Amino acid sequence: MSKDSCTPHRVGVLVVADTNPFEMGVATEVFGLDRPELSGRPYEVEICGPGPVRMRQGFFTLTPSAPLEALVDMDTLIVPGHPSPGEPAPSDVLGVLRDAHERGARIVSFCSGSLLLAEAGLLDGREATTHWRYADELAARFPAVRLRRDVLYVEDAPFWTAAGSAAAIDLSLQLVRHDHGEDAVNVVARRLVFPAHRPGDQRQFVDPPRPVDARSTSLAALQHHVEQHLHRPLTVLELASEVNMSVTAFHRWFKAAVGSTPQQWVIQQRVARARTLLESTDAAIEQVAAHSGFGTATNMRQHFRRTLGVTPSAYRASFEQRSAGRRVLV
Repeated sequence: MSKDSCTPHRVGVLVVADTNPFEMGVATEVFGLDRPELSGRPYEVEICGPGPVRMRQGFFTLTPSAPLEALVDMDTLIVPGHPSPGEPAPSDVLGVLRDAHERGARIVSFCSGSLLLAEAGLLDGREATTHWRYADELAARFPAVRLRRDVLYVEDAPFWTAAGSAAAIDLSLQLVRHDHGEDAVNVVARRLVFPAHRPGDQRQFVDPPRPVDARSTSLAALQHHVEQHLHRPLTVLELASEVNMSVTAFHRWFKAAVGSTPQQWVIQQRVARARTLLESTDAAIEQVAAHSGFGTATNMRQHFRRTLGVTPSAYRASFEQRSAGRRVLV
C-alpha cells in the first residue's frame, strides 16, 4: 500500500459467536480509530459476521457492520482468535477465508485464529505461530503447518500470525510499519503507550516483573527520553536514572517488561530512527548515522544488516517510490 495513497486500506475483522472482544478490540483500536497526527485516513475497518453475535462469555451481543461475505473484498482480513479451537469451524467461514485468499487479501490471525486458517488449508507448508496453549493441538491436527513455537508473531506472506492477545498488538503495529513506515507506527504506539517494536522472534514466555516501589517505571516516559537524546550515547546508568531505579533493578524490570536488554532496545530505537530518516530524507548515510546515534556509517551498516538483513542503501531504495516530499536534514 502506498504511503501517500488517498484510498484507505480496507480491513475486515471476522466476528462469530464467542469471539474474544479484546482481540477484536486490538484490530479496531490500531486500524479503526482516527489518527489526527497522520495525514489522510490510512485504514477503513468493517466488523464482518453472520448477523448479531454473542461475544465470549456472553458479556454483550454485537451487530456486525457488514455481512460475513464482505470479508472477501477486503485488503486485509483479521481473524481475532478461534472461539472453539477443538471443534470444526463453520463451512461458510472457511469458504470466505479461502475466497479472500484467492482474491489476494492479506490474512492475519491473532492467538488461536491460526487454527482457523490451518483448517481452511491456507497454512499448509507455511510458517505460523499460535498461543502456547494451542501449539500442541495445531501441530497434531495440522502437521503440514511449519509451526514456530514460542515466538510473538510470524510473517509468511500473505499470512501473518500472532501468538496471543498482547502479541496481536505487536503484530498490528508491525503491519502499520509495513504499510506506512516508522513515523506512522510511532504515532500509533505512543497513543497506545506500547513499545513501537518488539521483534517477532522474541519468545512468548517472559518472567513476570518483580514488584518495585512506587517510583516512576513508565516505559513511555523512558522511550520519550530516548527519542529526545538518541543522537548521542546513552548509558544504562542514565536510563535507570530516568525511571529512578538502580542499574540492577532496572535491568531486571526492563527485561521483564520489554523482553530484551536495555542496550539491545536502544539499538532497536536507533535502527527505527535510521529507518525513518532513510524513508523520509535525502540525507547521506553518514548523516543518518550521526542523527540516529550510531556515530559512523560503518557502525550503522553493521547493526542495520544484523537487524533487518539489508544495508541502509538497499532499504532506502525500497522506499524511494513510496515516499513523497523527501526532506533534507539540517
